[in-house]
Amino acid sequence: MENRILGKTGLSVGIWGFGGIAIRDTLQREAAWIVSHAIETGINYFDVAPTYGNAQQVLGAALKSKRDKVILACKTNKRTRDGALKDLYDSLRVLHTEYIDVYQLHAVTVDEVRKVFDSGGAIEALEAARTRGLIRYVGFSTHYDNAAVKLIQEYDFDTMLFPVNWASWLKNGVGQAALTEAAKRNLGCIAVKGLAEQAKENEFDGYPRCWYKPICNDPDLADLALRFTLSRTIHTALSPSDARLLELGLSILEKYGGIPAPLSDEELAVLAKRAGEVMLPVF
Repeated sequence: MENRILGKTGLSVGIWGFGGIAIRDTLQREAAWIVSHAIETGINYFDVAPTYGNAQQVLGAALKSKRDKVILACKTNKRTRDGALKDLYDSLRVLHTEYIDVYQLHAVTVDEVRKVFDSGGAIEALEAARTRGLIRYVGFSTHYDNAAVKLIQEYDFDTMLFPVNWASWLKNGVGQAALTEAAKRNLGCIAVKGLAEQAKENEFDGYPRCWYKPICNDPDLADLALRFTLSRTIHTALSPSDARLLELGLSILEKYGGIPAPLSDEELAVLAKRAGEVMLPVF
């Protein structure tokens, strides 16, 4: 699998990462196999969060003997110093690790940006934790371009996690401003929603962990969609919230020997046409 340098962190990451929510409520034996298989295929970036049910506990147990083989990312959705520190200590405990490589402010909205940096805000917790060696790099995730730009301009973050989705990008321009600003500061860029088709229409579609409709029955579209995401200025794309889609991404990469071919002009035109037909883009 192709590896890329995660921006200013200098970390070498496989271009297909492990979205930890995929093993939420999974039997531990099965989760251990999924994690081991992922590492064997070249996946080394693992992402999880306290808001993903019991995913932290399941992933932590599965990685217990493999911690030195992976780059571990986690998040907090708390906006105060005390709340973020509690999240961090809880995550360290259940993940069975002494440190987290990339620790991120999770799903920051525009209205929350100022609160993060106010006195007693969450950024104080991340700075203190980094000084103490509990985390190595500081990042954020958001679903909004304007929030991403504000965060990047306000603070010297190391990474950004952002949805980079073919339909949302080509139809509505979502992600363009965020990635442009991130590139100026050499942030490590982690993409999500690369294999999303559109907003969820049926809650009982067989993919209960995905809050959007994944591309699961259209291999040609999945191929184009993932390659589109990987052709943007990102360093790794996280697998969706289902182990079957983790495998789908791996199968696409395998077709190209681990190094996905860039989209041709004809393929990009096909994807743009399909994006125009999507009534409910994810964002």
